[in-house]
Amino acid sequence: MLAVVQGLTEFLPVSSSGHLAIVSRVFFAGDAGASFTAVTQLGTEAAVLVYFARDIVRILKAWFSGLRAAAHRRADYWLGWYVIIGTIPICVLGLFFKDEIRSGVRNLWVIATALVVFSAVIALAERIGRQSRDVEQLTWRDAVVVGIAQTLALVPGVSRSGATISAGLFLGLKRELAARFGFLLAIPAVFASGLFSLPDAFRPVSEGMSATGPQLVVAIAIAFVVGLAAVAWFSAVSGAPQHVLVRRLPGRGWRSRADPAGHRGGVRHMTAGDDQQGSAISEGTEERRI
Repeated sequence: MLAVVQGLTEFLPVSSSGHLAIVSRVFFAGDAGASFTAVTQLGTEAAVLVYFARDIVRILKAWFSGLRAAAHRRADYWLGWYVIIGTIPICVLGLFFKDEIRSGVRNLWVIATALVVFSAVIALAERIGRQSRDVEQLTWRDAVVVGIAQTLALVPGVSRSGATISAGLFLGLKRELAARFGFLLAIPAVFASGLFSLPDAFRPVSEGMSATGPQLVVAIAIAFVVGLAAVAWFSAVSGAPQHVLVRRLPGRGWRSRADPAGHRGGVRHMTAGDDQQGSAISEGTEERRI
């Protein structure tokens, strides 16, 4: 059950960790724990890797190519650097406050407050964000700000994708770019967190239920299957209350369908952006300095 909840809520701006904490207390009379949550997230992030595999490979190729020759430093090369820069804040704070993350902030009052407050933040970002900047205008400062926003997801009840996309919108990024960057930024952070927390999932050092090896394997597998189906379905369906969704149209580029605050009383449905954004991402040639 917990793995299904993880798979369904990871791609909505509703905080999968917060919902896991609530569901585990309701049905199992105890908190699943931060370590178990982090490990099950490996399944949903693996789903992201599979679904966006071609684009991730393209960015990695561009990054390594750019390291070898300055002439190859195009938009995807810089995007790779910005993902690295944006990952640093959550790694530092996650290690520094690991004990608090596993205990104090998993209070249901904290989770409920975060869920309510952050729904308003997402709606506000959608309303006042200019959404005028594309990938060619992305800078290392944007990566730092969005990376700091991602650290808010260390608190259960704050959605990782909701935090990063809201930060991007406040910075004036186009919605499809903010969504794409948020998805990419989550990959190294979640995998690092899951692998780091793996030993504690078997024997929690503070609060949380322990799990056996087979249980963790099954949970990760279920989260992967449900997460892959969820991200594919959300990307294909239009007009449903959903988070910012990004899909790559073969031969054309990126397009997003969005209702950023949908699950919590959405404000509107819209289709945003055009294929020029995708062309800028895959073919951009403007060089910039970090």
